Amino acid sequence: MFLVSSGWDIVNHLEQLVSEWLQYKGYFVRTSIPVGRRPKGGYEGELDVVAIHFKNKHLLHVECSLDAWNIEKRHERFAAKFERGRRYVRDIFEGMELPEELEQVVVLQFASGVDRHFGGTRLVTVRELVHEIVDGLKGTSPASSAVPSNFPLIRTLQLASDAMKHPEFARLEHRLIPLA
Repeated sequence: MFLVSSGWDIVNHLEQLVSEWLQYKGYFVRTSIPVGRRPKGGYEGELDVVAIHFKNKHLLHVECSLDAWNIEKRHERFAAKFERGRRYVRDIFEGMELPEELEQVVVLQFASGVDRHFGGTRLVTVRELVHEIVDGLKGTSPASSAVPSNFPLIRTLQLASDAMKHPEFARLEHRLIPLA
């Protein structure tokens, strides 16, 4: 599908991974979208990833974080981000017919997975996301059904998954950097 970045902010690797996976699964994706233009300049904030799957009528807002904040700070921070998402998501796709329901997800690198809700949303850990992607790539082969090259992170996971199925290629004498 399509990735449309605002150019307002550089997409971090976690946002890139989420946006690639969503596109690979048929979503139209926008990243790093400034929202809430202020009268004297600037914006209230930005939304990391907003996506829509037109066929499945699924509207999704994802916030990604590598932070190590405590639980209270995370709840406060994400409540504000997701409230902005609920307020501005329709403006992002102005003129398009959107589903009524907006699903909101936070993807966190550092999370125990015990507290599954942040600011009225649900949590997916990075480990869970990687498992979802690898599981979603099962049955694909880099040789016969390679992930398109415009999804470099997803393609890398496909290559890694394929390599792990073939431990016979892990010989020490065939390394890029020889062992000392």
